[in-house]
Amino acid sequence: MAKNRYIGEYPVIGIRPTIDGRRGALKVRESLEEQTMNMAKSAAKLFEENLKYSNGEPVKVVIADTTIGRVAESAACEAKFRREGVAITLTVTPCWCYGSETMDMNPQTIKAVWGFNGTERPGAVYLASVLATHAQKGLPAFGIYGHEVLEADDTSIPADVEAKLLRFGRAAVAAASMRDKSYLQIGSVTMGIGGSIIDQAFIEEYLGMRVESIDEVEILRRIDEHIYNEDDYQKALAWIKANCKEGFDKNPDFVRSSDEKKEKDWEFIAKMAVIIEDLYQGNPNLPEGCEEEAVGHNAICGGFQGQRQWTDHWPNCDFPEAMLNTSFDWNGAREPFVLATENDVLNGLGMLFMLLLTNRAQMFADVRTCWSGTSVKRVTGYDIEGHAKDADGFIHLINSGACCLDASGVCKDEDGNPTMKEWYNVTEEDQKAIMDATEWCAADNGYFRGGGFSSRFETRAEMPATMIRLNLVKGLGPVLQIAEGWTVALPEEVSDTLWKRTDYTWPCTWFAPRTDGKEGSPFKSAYDVMNNWGANHGAISYGHIGADLITMCSMLRIPVAMHNVPADDIFRPAAWGAFGTADKEGADYRACSTYGPIYKTVK
Repeated sequence: MAKNRYIGEYPVIGIRPTIDGRRGALKVRESLEEQTMNMAKSAAKLFEENLKYSNGEPVKVVIADTTIGRVAESAACEAKFRREGVAITLTVTPCWCYGSETMDMNPQTIKAVWGFNGTERPGAVYLASVLATHAQKGLPAFGIYGHEVLEADDTSIPADVEAKLLRFGRAAVAAASMRDKSYLQIGSVTMGIGGSIIDQAFIEEYLGMRVESIDEVEILRRIDEHIYNEDDYQKALAWIKANCKEGFDKNPDFVRSSDEKKEKDWEFIAKMAVIIEDLYQGNPNLPEGCEEEAVGHNAICGGFQGQRQWTDHWPNCDFPEAMLNTSFDWNGAREPFVLATENDVLNGLGMLFMLLLTNRAQMFADVRTCWSGTSVKRVTGYDIEGHAKDADGFIHLINSGACCLDASGVCKDEDGNPTMKEWYNVTEEDQKAIMDATEWCAADNGYFRGGGFSSRFETRAEMPATMIRLNLVKGLGPVLQIAEGWTVALPEEVSDTLWKRTDYTWPCTWFAPRTDGKEGSPFKSAYDVMNNWGANHGAISYGHIGADLITMCSMLRIPVAMHNVPADDIFRPAAWGAFGTADKEGADYRACSTYGPIYKTVK
């Protein structure tokens, strides 16, 4: 669909059809060849038809040249997979196999095993045996075993098996896609925010990424020395003038920018936007003599400091942040970038996790205020309804305009329901609707003395959503929090009354988490979710994707500190069960601690 914007190939899934190695007069192996290879082909077809890379292309799947019955065939498979760039393996079998001889022994691949449930063929016996061997060797693997007994010649994939295969595949492709990419830190720590204090060891050891750090002055240098493509800049500026409608200016007259100053601000931030994109991915069309700048930083994620040193003097970065995070710009629909405001690297990485899982633009927001039903009634006279009532309130998600514009919720799916689409499904009509729903207000001079503009819209739609936060805890390491819920569409007058209690010029989303009402639970109510949230920001994605995040985090050895994902949907490596079954959350912590980060080389 689109060019791979990153250096290197996308991660490939390799299918390993393992088989009983016994031959002889009764032809045990020979009788199983067709069924075993058909399992591999069925799994490959499922992945290819349902999983996509971040550029919209179908995931590449390769199958071993032969079934794998003995160690020589395992070695031949591994040699092929190394040539093909396989980062993820699925071993499939309908029968007994020789575990240690046929298993994937590569410590760098993400692994799963699917054992056929049929009494004629003991695939489940091999599955249990090889998973035990994986655990014994410190190579965790996901086990997949269908609930129902199938006929020996059944080539279909049962629904429960399909769900686990796709969850494994999505999470594994997302986790492996981060390898060898960069986090681009533009500036440094913002206003003492912990999330913007970058921990290079975490990014390197847990995600397989590097940190690229540059000063914000690099943007000024490129503007002053004209190190950008003039055509790119003029195209961006023309698009801005045609599509970005200015909103109100709330600043008092004595600090309000003139029309001439605002026009200059638009020119400046248009240059900022094209330059930051160049910093991420490079640009072969820069002026002659700019060959060094043309190569970029191979960044899959990044953050911009802004406050205060930049924004006290120059126009803010809200427009570049919002547009780069959005699923389109002046070049039409394209793969979203991730640019975290205030250089909150931990929130940016959370956005990256969900972008790679969904291929949808992500929201960045302050977890600003919890409004209980009682407070809403007192201030507005309104009795909250629906999901908000179930949660006894909702959380106000709002931040200066870094949120993706897709979050306005004005796009519709095939059934007419509000949605945030995968970027490759965003039409020109969608883009127009989103821009029509957005206005650009002059930046609040109290926050941004240098001027600029902040996007303003309201998520006036009920949509499923997942809010997460990645945190670092001294002595523990990384942990993730997950809250599934829904955006809330309030009556306009109610929304306005509450919105005006904070900054009315910023994007606004009301969020009601799924709650359980249980005493002592972090999900007893909306208040308890916010009261247990680990930082000032949250990353928010369309859809209920908490189960995929839990699976992905187990691959990355990041424990999940709190979540409201249904227990039946949780899928972690089989070895996690050895760390305890009564307390799954505690077992997750113990397993992640024991195995440790997968890219750590020095113990």
